[in-house]
Amino acid sequence: MRSLPNILVAGTPGTGKSTLAQQIAEETGLEWLDISAIAKENKCLDGYDSSYGCHVLNEEKLLDEIEDRMEEGGKVVDYHGCDFFPKRWFDIVFVLRTDNTVLYDRLIGRGYSGKKLEDNLQCEIFQTILDEARESYSPEIVFELPSNVSSDMESNLEKITQWAEQYKQNAIQTM
Repeated sequence: MRSLPNILVAGTPGTGKSTLAQQIAEETGLEWLDISAIAKENKCLDGYDSSYGCHVLNEEKLLDEIEDRMEEGGKVVDYHGCDFFPKRWFDIVFVLRTDNTVLYDRLIGRGYSGKKLEDNLQCEIFQTILDEARESYSPEIVFELPSNVSSDMESNLEKITQWAEQYKQNAIQTM
């Protein structure tokens, strides 16, 4: 058991992953790894997908880039995908879910349109990220959380912070 947990926050773009992950890090003292920023900074991108208007992640290069940091523990990771991360890296996985009407407004606000908008909404409708998480990690560590309004964010932050504190206490007791 690591002395500090690694937490994965996953979900469709627009569900509030980065906001929540940053708040978790601030409340718990864990380090937030912004996967998108790390991928850009360390050139873990392979070309550009014009149909989605975004770069393509080189997953293997990214994993190599963050592996040592993940092994230390004490990390909060947020990313829309979750099935390529090694199972051993995470002690708990939270998948944020958002009502499609709310998500539509958020994605439009980000400038999403066409195929990118449609595919992300379908991803949420068919709970693709949640299913990926359940298939990739032990079911007992995967939790679905609502992320529609600010009170959801506050409640999620409180639950996750309590979980992290309990993890730390358990780690101390087992040492």
